[in-house]
Amino acid sequence: MNRRVQESIRRFRSSFLQSGREKLFNVLPAQELMRAVQEEVGVWRDRRYAPLVALRLFVEQVLHTDHACQDVVVLYASERVAQGEAQISLSTGPYCNARLRLPLGLVERLGKKVGERLEGGSTGGWKWRGRSVKIVDGTTVTMPDTEDNQARYPQHSGQKAGLGFPIARLVALVSLGCGAVLNWAMGPYKGKQTGEDALFRLLYGSLVKGDIVLADRYHCSYFTVAVLYLMGVDVLTRQHSRRVTDFRRGKRLGKRDHLVVWERPARPEWMEQELYAQIPEELVVREAKVAQWVLVSTLIDPVQVSKEELNALYVQRWHIELDLRAIKTVMDMEILRCKSAQMVQKEVGAFFLAYNLIRAAMAQAAACANLLPRQLSFCGAKRMINGFLDLLRGRAARGLIRMLAYLRGAIALLLLPHRPNRVEPRAVKRRPKPHRLLTELRNVARARLLRARPCIA
Repeated sequence: MNRRVQESIRRFRSSFLQSGREKLFNVLPAQELMRAVQEEVGVWRDRRYAPLVALRLFVEQVLHTDHACQDVVVLYASERVAQGEAQISLSTGPYCNARLRLPLGLVERLGKKVGERLEGGSTGGWKWRGRSVKIVDGTTVTMPDTEDNQARYPQHSGQKAGLGFPIARLVALVSLGCGAVLNWAMGPYKGKQTGEDALFRLLYGSLVKGDIVLADRYHCSYFTVAVLYLMGVDVLTRQHSRRVTDFRRGKRLGKRDHLVVWERPARPEWMEQELYAQIPEELVVREAKVAQWVLVSTLIDPVQVSKEELNALYVQRWHIELDLRAIKTVMDMEILRCKSAQMVQKEVGAFFLAYNLIRAAMAQAAACANLLPRQLSFCGAKRMINGFLDLLRGRAARGLIRMLAYLRGAIALLLLPHRPNRVEPRAVKRRPKPHRLLTELRNVARARLLRARPCIA
């Protein structure tokens, strides 16, 4: 590696608390980072915005409050001046072109690799009885109303043309222990094979034998449970609202706790005949009622796992709701900003990469303080890293080690309050402003206002 590439790697790693001497949750090893760039980018010209520089600025951009391209260009220009390097233009064009040249595979590969390494390094105390627990859930994001975005991610069918925004569906697989996003799938909001189940099937490769999947009732289907069972993955979910639970049938395990046999339904259109033939004709699952909901699981031994323990584990499924809220609200990913479908996918990948890098810093802090990562504030950790970004990049090796130690200690102090059985209504107190809704194309409305406006000589 030449000197400039080495410096780009150092700045990328140090921006997110990854130093050359790091042994604890070293999620971005220098050699692996370089290998990913070489394999995904290939040969590139020696530019001001080299691939690693553009990727680092892209990640910093999604972490920035305003998400403006101009902000990161100015920050990069000030960084170069401070380091005694040649000045660059403050135009955003070169940076935007560099983002466009970044391969989608590089952004997604690094994001998933960081999550994978973080989950692989999790200690036993972060797991459930020594087993990895992974949570799955879906959400939606919107994006600018451009022709390319509409073609790939059509707007809601209830909206008139020109008055809606393209909408995409995201399904994420999150580690319960460390909070990292292990994998994700993205598709249109509507159309064949665009539902959460279909996108979840694209994530099966991130599951390994011995895992436990927590899912909401949407995923409580015969084929989802059966396929995961064949993979050696246990499932814990809520009973689907359309399935009838009769505790008078099946093998009784306790009060409102029994084993029941599900029969295989007819082959759905999306499933190949070969896979359908491998799925068992019957499936033994456990159904247990706790409070007002019925839990369904393949953890069928009541001696090893009581229904109260099932309930205590399932309650933790709520963590993915908080994680998605952190990504969409704290990091402001709910409304994307890129104007092409290709760049929208890169933007989502950059958000997940940034999120996982913050989770890695939180894991380092938690491990050093003998805490659980879930006990620390994500919002506070993001603020802390944002506040030190400029200093981390320009710090010499000796000063960097000292600053990273300080940052980890500071993040470890960001403890969340203990709130057992906390509930919140799905309602907002603050009222929206009483603006009328736009019911016609913006250029039509603008022309009508101009016609009604008196001419100024």
